[in-house]
Amino acid sequence: MTASLPVISDLRDRPEFAGTIADRVWQAWWREQGVALGEIEAMVTECMDGPDIPLSLVAHEGPDFYGCAHLIASDLDERPQYTPWVAAVWVEEKTRKSGLGTKLVLAAVEQGFWRGSDTVYLCAEPHLAPFYEKMGWRCIEEGVEGLTVFSISR
Repeated sequence: MTASLPVISDLRDRPEFAGTIADRVWQAWWREQGVALGEIEAMVTECMDGPDIPLSLVAHEGPDFYGCAHLIASDLDERPQYTPWVAAVWVEEKTRKSGLGTKLVLAAVEQGFWRGSDTVYLCAEPHLAPFYEKMGWRCIEEGVEGLTVFSISR
């Protein structure tokens, strides 16, 4: 990776990254829960089906994958009143602490705002609160399935 951060593209414009995104998301959050890789591949494919939500953003330099973030309708069944959500933010280990995670999260937020939402949500493990709070996210709930729920508004 060069000194500048990778470009962020909509997965619909770079579908060759779909398999890599599905693999990273599956490995990070779903494999140990017994979810089949095919289910995650189907969710990633859904991000390429239409012009709206869900959507997947991919950070890359040419053919090299560096990370992803998603904007989805809901990330917690317990909170259907909150929509849309930034979800499944992944940054390759070699690129962590470069600012790419922040760039991906904020790009997903901008997509939510561009689509007409005044507020965007996310949930994360409590130890990640400082990362999100530095970007302007505010905690709105704690302890929802062991997660903290955040929001950010225009």
